[in-house]
Amino acid sequence: MDFLIASSTENLCNLLAEDPTRQLLAGGTDFMVEVNFRHRDISGVIAIDRIKELKQWRHDGDSVLIGSCVTYKEIEQGPLSALIPALAQSARTIGSPQIRNAGTIGGNLATASPAGDMIPVLLALGAEVNVRSKSKVRQLRIDELITGVKVNSLSEDEFIESIRVPVLSGPQEFLKVGPRNAMVISVTSLAMVTDIEKKYIGIALGSVSASPCRSDEAEYFISQHIDWDSMTVQSDVIENFERLVKESASPIDDHRSSSSYRTHTVGVLARRALLRIFRLGI
Repeated sequence: MDFLIASSTENLCNLLAEDPTRQLLAGGTDFMVEVNFRHRDISGVIAIDRIKELKQWRHDGDSVLIGSCVTYKEIEQGPLSALIPALAQSARTIGSPQIRNAGTIGGNLATASPAGDMIPVLLALGAEVNVRSKSKVRQLRIDELITGVKVNSLSEDEFIESIRVPVLSGPQEFLKVGPRNAMVISVTSLAMVTDIEKKYIGIALGSVSASPCRSDEAEYFISQHIDWDSMTVQSDVIENFERLVKESASPIDDHRSSSSYRTHTVGVLARRALLRIFRLGI
């Protein structure tokens, strides 16, 4: 097996153009599990964790540009956590400290697991993924990148270069359900983000559909019953809001949970997130 180390994004583009079957390796927290269990047959690997451009992030006015090799640890604390609180909350729930030191935001997206904890947050925020190859650069929405269970729309010679995430002016929440409080794969998860200036609320769900899932009807409904000046929500609409969130999910039965339990818990998370962000009005 060939093992190559990319020194720059240009070098990476050239290496993938030479042989698009080469697998990319950053943190390896998902990739190496598949290799160790012989679920993936590989002939070549390109390590990308030493590319300086991919390990950096910057605040550009009303958005943050995050390199694909920025780790969960860097996202969960410091200045980045203040700019995108829900993303930091999701990063804190991922695995152990060792996993968070190694795992990356680009890996979470490229793996495209329905249980990927950052995916609902990025979807609710309206983030865009910058994808690059030797011949082109393109921007994809989260729901354009992730097309099914562990399936993404990247061409063989493409890689995720960065993620542009809007910085919103309002409270945010990320919540998940699992059989224990730490080092657990989500049974269900939910992200709720707000922008007070734009009177915007975004809601996205995790582990309840094959590809990223927004609760569009619930967003529209609840936005009609929020007083943005006092940050209150009408108490008599919460039950209907919870129902709409549950109806936007299409979960399955598997070894981690039943579909009925997933449907129930995502409604509970929706109510809980709403009441953490907004006070009850009359």
